[in-house]
Amino acid sequence: MAGQPAASVRSGDALFAFGRDLIIVSWNAAAEELTGVSAEEAVGRPCWEVLGGHDARGNLVCHRGCSVARLARENWFARCQKVVLETPDEQRTVNVSTIALGDGEARNFLHVLVPHGERSSRERHLLTPRQREVLQLLGDGVTAKEIATDLGIVEATARNHIRAILVALGAHSQIEAIANARRLQLID
Repeated sequence: MAGQPAASVRSGDALFAFGRDLIIVSWNAAAEELTGVSAEEAVGRPCWEVLGGHDARGNLVCHRGCSVARLARENWFARCQKVVLETPDEQRTVNVSTIALGDGEARNFLHVLVPHGERSSRERHLLTPRQREVLQLLGDGVTAKEIATDLGIVEATARNHIRAILVALGAHSQIEAIANARRLQLID
């Protein structure tokens, strides 16, 4: 991915790729639209310099010593972060997810930027109303047996709902499903 043109990264969501040195190697059209920064302005510059993101209290999040990038470089899970960006027109709050690609020194990273509070129609219809209800209970730490009792269904049905939720959210565990659901803003 390093050295490829900006057009090589395609997604409906705003995203950009950067290397281990935090230099942006690709910036897609959706990132241009979201941030007001063109690919020509972004590619070749440090991601922290281009984004300049901060948290809701004004504390700098995007900087040279970025902890999210450090975690990703060291093969640790980097959780989704809410970041406020200064665009030419306004402040935009986005959820930033980090994805590591490749191995070793050739590893690159993607930051996916999704406007906070916005969900695609696909995400809204990802789960049935009952599955969303079960998911919210899972997110609250309720066991399958307790979910069955709370909802007046048998435990096997509750477990079937949980399995369907895992598949719909591309998760391998309930914890991963809850994390994915929070990132997609399906639950609080």
